[in-house]
Amino acid sequence: MKTILVAEDEQAIREFVVINLKRAGYETREAANGEEALQIYDREGDNIDVAVLDIMMPGQFDGFAVCKELRRRSGSIGIILLTAKTQEMDKVSGLMMGADDYVTKPFSPSELVARVDAVYRRVALEQSKNHGELRDEIRSGEFVLSLRNRTLFRRGKPVELTQVEFQIMEYFFSNSGTALDRTDILKHVWGDAYYGEEKVVDVNIRRLRMKVEDEPSNPKHIITVWGLGYKWEA
Repeated sequence: MKTILVAEDEQAIREFVVINLKRAGYETREAANGEEALQIYDREGDNIDVAVLDIMMPGQFDGFAVCKELRRRSGSIGIILLTAKTQEMDKVSGLMMGADDYVTKPFSPSELVARVDAVYRRVALEQSKNHGELRDEIRSGEFVLSLRNRTLFRRGKPVELTQVEFQIMEYFFSNSGTALDRTDILKHVWGDAYYGEEKVVDVNIRRLRMKVEDEPSNPKHIITVWGLGYKWEA
């Protein structure tokens, strides 16, 4: 069963989100605050595919804090942030903490469901890959990408990646030295039907550079191709 965790302190909005997700065929778990969301995840984490989190929740754990905690506990769960703010910094901050996407309030039911569908498809695709037959690894210079364990190693040491970051690295390794358009990266990782902006690619590239580059501000591996996108150099 496709299961979505919805954490939103405003009951009317939470009910609106839940009703539309149920109509789209999802099973839901509801939380009125961040603490409750984490408690639900601790009980049912293995069954939860995507979390939809309001940023502005009261208490110790707002949406950013819950996002960070969920990502720390799982590299595979899909995370979508809901925000009433339009500032770019809020969106970037959420993506840097490991969110897969964001939806700005007010939003239509069709937009919400489209975003959830896109993230769920990515999660389901990776789960199916994990149960299928895969070659063990891809090597690129001092890096080794273990496809079976979904882990990146650099000089023999593991580099912690989210599922999205792993998929980007897999795409890079499979196309080493080739300039990849942002749109191509977006479609490959988030799917053809992705509803959002290309900004998510740039933010995830920034996160990856912080993990794989000696000098993230002067990258030697993830190279910007101006006017196009990025390429991987071993």
